[in-house]
Amino acid sequence: MRNSQSLLAALLFLAGGVMLTVIQAPIDASVLAWAAMVPFAAACMPQMKPRRVALIAYAVGVVYWLVNLYWIVPITVIGWVALCLYMAVLWPLLAMAIRFCRTKGLPLFLAMPVLVVGAERMQGFPLGGFYWRFLGHSQYANLAVIQIADLFGAAGVSFVVAMVNGLGADLLLYVAGRWGRLKPCGLDAAAGRVGTGRRSGKIVVVGIGVTSIVVAGTLLYGRWRIRQSSACVTEGPTVAALQSNVPISVKRSFQAGEEIFKELMGRSVEAAAAGAELIVWPETMVQGILRPELWPYIEPFPEQAQAFHQALSEHAQGTAYLLVGAYGAEILRDFEGQYYLGDYNSAYLYRPDGSIDPNRYDKIHLVLFGEYIPFRKRFNWLYQQLRKFTPKEYNYDYSLEHGTHYTVFEMVDPNAAEADAHRFAVIICYEDTIPYVPRNFALDEHGRKRIDWLVNISNDGWFVRFLEAPPRVIPSAELPQHAAICAFRAVENRLPILRSVNTGVSCLIDSCGRIHDGYRAAGDAFPSEAMQRTGIAGWFVDKMPIDTRVSFYSRHGEWLAGGCALAFVAAVVGPLGARLVHHRLRRRRAAGP
Repeated sequence: MRNSQSLLAALLFLAGGVMLTVIQAPIDASVLAWAAMVPFAAACMPQMKPRRVALIAYAVGVVYWLVNLYWIVPITVIGWVALCLYMAVLWPLLAMAIRFCRTKGLPLFLAMPVLVVGAERMQGFPLGGFYWRFLGHSQYANLAVIQIADLFGAAGVSFVVAMVNGLGADLLLYVAGRWGRLKPCGLDAAAGRVGTGRRSGKIVVVGIGVTSIVVAGTLLYGRWRIRQSSACVTEGPTVAALQSNVPISVKRSFQAGEEIFKELMGRSVEAAAAGAELIVWPETMVQGILRPELWPYIEPFPEQAQAFHQALSEHAQGTAYLLVGAYGAEILRDFEGQYYLGDYNSAYLYRPDGSIDPNRYDKIHLVLFGEYIPFRKRFNWLYQQLRKFTPKEYNYDYSLEHGTHYTVFEMVDPNAAEADAHRFAVIICYEDTIPYVPRNFALDEHGRKRIDWLVNISNDGWFVRFLEAPPRVIPSAELPQHAAICAFRAVENRLPILRSVNTGVSCLIDSCGRIHDGYRAAGDAFPSEAMQRTGIAGWFVDKMPIDTRVSFYSRHGEWLAGGCALAFVAAVVGPLGARLVHHRLRRRRAAGP
């Protein structure tokens, strides 16, 4: 009996893992997301000991993450294994919480959405957060469903999808209990209170009614918001995104900086000729510090950076605004009072008069181990151990400083009043997956919209393979998944996003989360379908759609995800605490007076 239950649980967890894998980009079997968690819930059998359920869930969770984060392997094998072992911890915790709900007879159509969203929020807490492969992310192309993100964030979409999964689990357990055929394996949940009898039948009926209302409300709201956009969206300036195709191994050699710059400059000239008023270059593709006042303090003198700066200024003059990703620097003081040159991941804006905007944006949310290593200054011995988890391309101290200012850039039409200036902000690389960064840009202190759009510059050249014979770049699943997650930031804050990404996906995402296919103009052979723009170079030009709506989410943030996270912690910690108290009382009774 024990072996058959363990085997069934393992098979059910594996089935859930496979479904959770194929629902995300680039496979995009998104319809399976509405049932992907049903096998997971069925595997959390009250008849099995909690320890066995947790161990099986953790083992399958490790396999799930190892498979789905394969694109980290070329960067760091040790870091890939460590991250997957860490991420898999949430699988047994979620399994224990669902098992507890089944034991107590709680309807899964109510419990599952709270627990799944809570677990996803917990995934975003430690180690800088990893907001990846959420259940709701699978629905990025289902525009009617994702519009509720402007109320609840991406968590709202996960909540609705998980509720349908919970109803599916309730139905499965009810049917299994009624038939009694799966009782030997424990699938009928007879040890709990849901599965057989009149009461469970009522729960299923209520669940069908409540879930149907929630799904119908989600679709009706989504269609209303999409129809409403025609009256709230106006056509903004002509913008261009450049896409380079440089694997990180080539970029990090620092031997190809001039060649990369010349290729991007050529595409930028073509985009300007196509009428672009704002031209965006990808993250750190300009390999130099573009601040002339700092050059005297840099040894040796950065002649290449000076040449890049002069070329960009001349290109911008009389042409367009140029937003470029490059290295930033600042003279700082450490905790001992010593001065040092702090490094940043930055975005610079060149104006059509050839000047450079003094308001540089420095990336605020840095990637742990990818952009900084903790404890570098205070606990050097620990820092040296943690360096083992860093990308293999780094054989030097590469830690960056965190930016502190949410910079807003302006595009001023010389023929219009200053009030008509367009305002936009930049999010760099994985900041488009972190909900709080775009949200903090959206509104001013009075709750009014302070920017018209967001620009995401990124370098996804980390997550491709480079084959030398013949020379070509092989993209990974990270590229389309990154673009899919970015779409939720657009809906949450009703802000369109222009993406300029090394290796792809460069695209325009409107305020309804629609990843635009097509363009006004583009480079030769640049795909019309956005998700096909991986592992290639090119450029495109399009009109920026500006949305005047202010979202509830922009004002109130992750309130749903935060509440679900508290409930998830309670569902995990509560039973453990109760079990400890029970064991202590039993020991006292056994010990006697």
